[in-house]
Amino acid sequence: MEMEIRALESADYEFVASAVDNWWGGRPVRALVHRIFFDHLNASSFAIGPSDAVQAFLIGFVSQSDPKVAYIHFVGVSPAARAGGLARMLYEHFFNVVSAQGCTEVRSITSAVNTGSIAFHRKLGFTLLPGSGEIDGVPVTLDYAGEGQHRVLFRKAL
Repeated sequence: MEMEIRALESADYEFVASAVDNWWGGRPVRALVHRIFFDHLNASSFAIGPSDAVQAFLIGFVSQSDPKVAYIHFVGVSPAARAGGLARMLYEHFFNVVSAQGCTEVRSITSAVNTGSIAFHRKLGFTLLPGSGEIDGVPVTLDYAGEGQHRVLFRKAL
């Protein structure tokens, strides 16, 4: 399969929404890829693979509150395509697109238990922002996404 990055489209929603929980080993994450991201907030979101067989996708946007800041909301890679560099390709493409739009930094978050995501972000040059607590030596913002929903916050200068 050719690994061409393309714009995320409305037509991608059905496949992504039906696959993403399985991609996370049954963890319920489908609500995080709401259709609004595919229909209305996709100007800086990208996919690899056809709409009926997306291999990887990145949902990101430029902040409306601070147009110098871009935010990566969600990234998914099919388990069959992992370790192929697709996530890195999508992140680098996103960095280039939002940098050309005047962004000077990118932010993102992950769950405190997602050690793979934490390591990946660090490899890409993200720094961990200070939090209100610490879990296993990692700074976290306690209750960021609701009670007991602690998150690691990242920042990368472009």
